[in-house]
Amino acid sequence: MSQTLKAVRGTRDLLPPETALWNRIEATARDVFARYNFGEIRTPVFEDTGLFARGVGEETDIVSKEMYTWEDRARAQSEKTQSLTLRPENTAGVVRAYIEHGLGESGLLQKLYYIGPQFRRERPQKGRYRQFSQIGAEVIGPPSAGSESPLRDAEVLEMLATLLDELGITGWTLELNSVGSAADRARYNEALRAALVPVVGQMCGDCQRRAETNPLRVLDCKVAADQPIIETLPVIADSLDEESKKHFAAVTAALDAAGVPYTRNHRLVRGLDYYTRTTFEFTHGGLGAQNALLGGGRYDGLSEMLGGPRAPGIGFAMGEDRLVLTLLAALEQGVVAAKADAFIAPLGEGMNAAALVLARELRHQGLWIELGEGSFRLKKSFEAADKTARQIVILGEDELQSGILTVKNFSTGVQTKVPRGELAVFLSN
Repeated sequence: MSQTLKAVRGTRDLLPPETALWNRIEATARDVFARYNFGEIRTPVFEDTGLFARGVGEETDIVSKEMYTWEDRARAQSEKTQSLTLRPENTAGVVRAYIEHGLGESGLLQKLYYIGPQFRRERPQKGRYRQFSQIGAEVIGPPSAGSESPLRDAEVLEMLATLLDELGITGWTLELNSVGSAADRARYNEALRAALVPVVGQMCGDCQRRAETNPLRVLDCKVAADQPIIETLPVIADSLDEESKKHFAAVTAALDAAGVPYTRNHRLVRGLDYYTRTTFEFTHGGLGAQNALLGGGRYDGLSEMLGGPRAPGIGFAMGEDRLVLTLLAALEQGVVAAKADAFIAPLGEGMNAAALVLARELRHQGLWIELGEGSFRLKKSFEAADKTARQIVILGEDELQSGILTVKNFSTGVQTKVPRGELAVFLSN
C-alpha cells in the first residue's frame, strides 16, 4: 500500500487566503523600499560553499551545523567537483554580486533589496522553517559615496520603523548595540575568553566549544540555564575605541532627531562574523520567547573578506513567517479571503461562451470576476457565488438579448436590473 506524499518536514505549502497576507506584506515592502530609492536584486538560491564559509564564518551555527551542502559532480575528468550550498542568508550573495558585477565602479551607493527563499537545517518550530522566505535590503558602496556614514545606519533603521508602521505592526521595540571595529572585537574576544575560563564548564556544550573557537558567539546562546552566567560577562561597550563610540553616538543622535525610539542592548552581537559597529534587532512581544521580528547590522569588511574592494555596508533581513504571525496576533483572527467583485452565473450550458465573453469584458476593466458553469442549477450558482463573490450576475437568453442583466448584492439582498454598458461601474461601486 503506497504512502501519501507530504511536504518535507520543515517546509510547508502556503495556500489562499493566507497568501493574500503574504502578498500584502511584500507589496508594502516594495512600496516603502521604492520611496527610499532601493532597487531589487535577485541572486541564485545556491552559491559556492566557500562564499558562506568565508563571509558568514566557519564557526557560526549556520555554517557549522545548518547549511544544505552537496558536491556538484564534475561533467568531465578535467573539471573539479564543486561544493554548493543552498543559501542560508542573502547578504553574502548580494556582496558577491556587488563585487562580480563591479557595482562599486559607479562611485555611487548601491541600495538593493531582495525577497525570496532561504534554507537552514534547524529544528522546525512555530514561525521557523527549513525553507523560509526573507525580505532584506543592503546599502553598500565605496567610502567616497558615504557608505561608512552613521546617517546610512539611521536611514535604514528609520525605514524599517516606517515599514513596520505601514504594515500595521505596533508595539515593536528597536534594540541597538555596537560591536565596534575588527580591532575592538579582537580586544573584546580576549576579554571574554579570560572571563569564561572559570565558568564555561558550567555552560552548555555549544558554549564550551564557542569559548575556544569564537567567544563572541557565547552571547548568542539561548539556553535558559546559561543566561545568569552570560549576564556577568564583560560588555563590548568597554572595548570600543573612540571612533566606534563616535559612530554609534551619531547613529543614536539621528534616530533621536527622527523620533525613532530604541533601547541599548549590550548583549546584542548578532550571529554572523561579518558584523561591525551597529547591530540591531526589532522585537515584538506577540512572538513569545523567540521575539525577534528582524535584525541586521553593519558589515564594513565583508567585501574585502570575499576578495573585493573596500565597500562598507549595512543591511537587514526579516522572516516573512514572523511578520505574518505578528500581524495575525494583532488582528486576533484568521486571514479572511478577499471576495471577487462578482460571480457570473450562466443559465444553461449554451450560455457558457457568452458568460466567458462578459467575464472577459469586466476583467479587462479591472474587476475581479469568478465564472460559474451553465450546468449548475440556479440554487447551486447562488451558493457558490455567496462563498466567493460580493455579487452575482445572472446571464440567460433574455438578459443576452435585452442587454439588461440581473445583479444581486449579497450584503444588502437587493436585486437590480443593470444595462450591460453600465455593469462595470455598478459592480465596482
